[in-house]
Amino acid sequence: MGGAAPGAVSGYFEEADPARIAREYPIGEAFLRGPARLDPERLRALQQARLEAVLARAWRIPFYARRWRAAGLEPGDVRTIEDLPRLPAFSKSDLMRNVEEHPPLGDFHGRDLPDAPRHVVLHTTSGTTGAPQPLVYGPRDREIQNCLLARAYRLQGLRDDDVVHSVYGFGMVNGGHYIRETLLHYTGCLALTAGTGVETPSVQQVRLMQHFGVTALVGFGDYMTRLAEVARTEGIEPGRDIRLRLISGHVDHATRDALSAAWGGAPVRDWYGVGDTGILAAEGPEPGALFLWEDAHLVEVVDPDSGRPLPDGETGNLCVTVLFKDGIYPIVRFDTKDLSRVLPGRAEPVPAFRRIAGFLGRSDNMVKLRGVNVYPTAVAGWLRDLAPATGEYICRVERVDGVDRMTVEVEWQGARDARTAAAVAAHLRARAGVELVIELVAPGATAARTGVERRQKPVRLVDAR
Repeated sequence: MGGAAPGAVSGYFEEADPARIAREYPIGEAFLRGPARLDPERLRALQQARLEAVLARAWRIPFYARRWRAAGLEPGDVRTIEDLPRLPAFSKSDLMRNVEEHPPLGDFHGRDLPDAPRHVVLHTTSGTTGAPQPLVYGPRDREIQNCLLARAYRLQGLRDDDVVHSVYGFGMVNGGHYIRETLLHYTGCLALTAGTGVETPSVQQVRLMQHFGVTALVGFGDYMTRLAEVARTEGIEPGRDIRLRLISGHVDHATRDALSAAWGGAPVRDWYGVGDTGILAAEGPEPGALFLWEDAHLVEVVDPDSGRPLPDGETGNLCVTVLFKDGIYPIVRFDTKDLSRVLPGRAEPVPAFRRIAGFLGRSDNMVKLRGVNVYPTAVAGWLRDLAPATGEYICRVERVDGVDRMTVEVEWQGARDARTAAAVAAHLRARAGVELVIELVAPGATAARTGVERRQKPVRLVDAR
């Protein structure tokens, strides 16, 4: 293994070098005075310098060297940002195949190199879209990820006197640890790291929120909405007994207003990232587009089928190159399979970065019904105008007589008769552009299959074909 010589003392934070991180990836006012004001020319020069270090490291990693040579490339063939599309993108499926061929961690990380970090952080993905994938971090890139998330929280209005309740999961999954480290290392907040409903039962969570005077709630939108419902059943009124001044996390923009209303009108802000890369983009003080952290990432939007880079404004897969991962697990053109689009132009005046529309669904979770693309995650927004709907649902796809059919089980608080189901079906058809089968079920009936109480990201699609 790489790292320090036997007997040498090398601490995690010594390897991370917090002072250097603060200079290179500042947060708060230092960010607004520094990277946020870079003009396009200076930003491009910074990105280019950081990219060169990442490419040099990646050529020493067997996973990349094999793939790139198979594409007819040699070191030095790709040097600039403009050259990047010549390198083949990779996705989680490529990493999982690599793990199978080189167990237990694959050979995409470079942990065996002589100058690899001595301290390595190991987590996994949640497994929502398949088997959990190993996630490997060194001290420096781990702390930069934490720093960049703190940057987002500060931009969205988080203060050191806030009491933050986090519902990101723990265990091997990365999320809960990531948020805890961010709040502890880069803010003065008091953090309640409750985790999911399995780790801390929902009833206990809302009582803790009331007892400690929680002012900020962070997590995934589905479960944060669920907590507001649980609070009310316990006689705890959001907005009166729990007074939030900020909700920040992964939220569907179509259901943002409903989440805010559930918590007494608290402002809701979105951010986006994946386990491999950490945070990539975040809303600022106002809702809308998400600022890309362009000093830390190069983000392309690529066609889901061809992998061809798309122009700004077109929807496709977010493909990411991380500019600070030059020690362990370099990330060069990672196809997240998450759909979004880059909005034309840059924000004015600060941060002067490009912006994305946010998470718009997953290209590998799309269902084609009679020529129409349907994304199960979009159903949440379509249901928000139906007052008797709780907002909870699950989609099931089956092949019937050679034709794919999607059934949506909708949790419904009102009458669940054929006439009502037909009305709901007409409502969803107008938005999906194709006929969906609707089954109205009792509140809570889908919870065991979606895992809304125990998973960070509930399951919304069961493919029974």
